[in-house]
Amino acid sequence: MRSRMLPNPPLTLALAVLWLMLNNTLSVGHLLLGLVLGWVIPLLVKEFLIDVPKVRRPLKLCLFCLKVFYDIVVANLHVAKLVLGPRGRLQPAFVEVPMAIEHSFVLAVLTSIISLTPGTVSAALRPDHKVLLIHALDAPDIEALVAEVKSRYEAPLLEIFECSRM
Repeated sequence: MRSRMLPNPPLTLALAVLWLMLNNTLSVGHLLLGLVLGWVIPLLVKEFLIDVPKVRRPLKLCLFCLKVFYDIVVANLHVAKLVLGPRGRLQPAFVEVPMAIEHSFVLAVLTSIISLTPGTVSAALRPDHKVLLIHALDAPDIEALVAEVKSRYEAPLLEIFECSRM
């Protein structure tokens, strides 16, 4: 019964605190209104909320975030060099990457990382979630790109999260 009446307690608390911060007050009226909004909003959107898997290795997640940030900086420099250089050097390509990830949230994280990294964008995901289509600005070696995505991003995400098919 508790889960039906209070579907997401952390979200309820976060929305109430956000309401108090936006109003810059700790009055009883705003506290009550924040709690009511924090209770009603999750009830209204509970069908749209995605299940986030448990993080198995929090330290590895922190290191992974640093690696992704580093990759974004390096990719920015690489794309700047490609764009400012001769146009004939670019070898754009669509690449199909087979996916071992089955959880919707973790797939969304992977596609976001790929799209955030300059020079690549997640273009499509097959309905069965087994193949991700990526567009790369410069992909001279397609097999190397597939291996890099799988080893650099997919494998660590599988280690970090407890994922099963959702």
